[in-house]
Amino acid sequence: MRQTFEEMTLTDEQLLEVERQMAEYTQGVDDIIPTEELRMKVAKSLLNNRPLKVKLGLDPSAPDIHLGHTVVLNKIRQFQENGHEIHLIIGDFTGKIGDPTGKSTARVQLTDEVVKQNAQTYFDQFGKLIDMDRVVLHYNSKWLKGLSLEDVIGLAGKITVARMIERDDFEERLALGKPISLHEFFYPLLQGYDSIHLESDIEIGGTDQHFNILMGRHFQEKFRREKQVAILMPLLEGLDGVEKMSKSKHNYIGIDESPADMYGKTMSLPDELMPKFFTLATGFPQETIEATLRALLSGSLHPRDAKMKLAKRFVELYHGEEAAEQAEQGFKRVFQLRLLPEDMEQRKISDGESLTLLEAVMKFDLFSSKSEARRMIAGGGVRINGDKQTDGDAPILLKAGMILQVGKRKFIQLKD
Repeated sequence: MRQTFEEMTLTDEQLLEVERQMAEYTQGVDDIIPTEELRMKVAKSLLNNRPLKVKLGLDPSAPDIHLGHTVVLNKIRQFQENGHEIHLIIGDFTGKIGDPTGKSTARVQLTDEVVKQNAQTYFDQFGKLIDMDRVVLHYNSKWLKGLSLEDVIGLAGKITVARMIERDDFEERLALGKPISLHEFFYPLLQGYDSIHLESDIEIGGTDQHFNILMGRHFQEKFRREKQVAILMPLLEGLDGVEKMSKSKHNYIGIDESPADMYGKTMSLPDELMPKFFTLATGFPQETIEATLRALLSGSLHPRDAKMKLAKRFVELYHGEEAAEQAEQGFKRVFQLRLLPEDMEQRKISDGESLTLLEAVMKFDLFSSKSEARRMIAGGGVRINGDKQTDGDAPILLKAGMILQVGKRKFIQLKD
């Protein structure tokens, strides 16, 4: 009969430590499956003086990480600071299949070279949040390449097709008559096998990874191993306030962006997202977060001031205190005092060159497409020397010293 937490022989000090850790691990989570198993694992870790194996699996499908990724990393850091082992699995094998999560079509399969390049970028950026010297790094090709066809068929025999198509993305594609390639079924199978090989105690991921992470629990049970606990973290919406933060949706705040851009983008967040960003992405102590949110709710803290606190915190985390102070002063100078930034990007021109406004903004790479530029111009989002421009076909004469402004944060000054 399985032992319960109440039946464990823990000292008063150990009981207090279990509850302290549990208070940290449950903060800000969407779900823990199941919570009592996590409590048991923490208690056993203390009794046996054995750190827990905490798994984070990644398929580096794109270089660079944004604030949305840091939600999981902040939770990982809590486990690391409490002495547990962080096992980072780079899906160099599964990444070539492509995670179908949230996709209405099959992902593009990645090459080894692209996966390794993206992974290196991740390592460099993860070091801003967790101690990479104390991370155990794995590439899952090391064990997945060694599986025989018989092994893979045996693995597939432990899950039903009905269970596989319970996934929202597969179910939706079937309903719409969109194709599902057979190889996509193997992604969750092999990702689950990673948990068997690692013998992980805990796996952490976003709520969009619910199916994949529970697959690890499923296969551990089928192979008669102790099951991992799933910790699912909420997803951060992006700057639009609607879609999940994503580079492909251009609604992200990258942790390697310039301090000014990071600060400015944060200030453009919808007010209603602030509680979520404070809770999940700042790393502030819980009492600081709760005090800030109470002040916001009562009206004693203006949303603009709360957002400035948020923006300064992000720049401080990823660029340091001095950069955060400079970014804040730069923002105040441009937006509160209506002054121009001191460090505008300079672009060379041939003085006297005549172009249409649309041609000019495209010449200086201020937009990625003409259609985007036309929309922004028509909406009054482009200024010349502070004056709003709404006609993309209007001729302008380029002169040294002229200032082109796009939106609230992008400025360039022309020079000969």
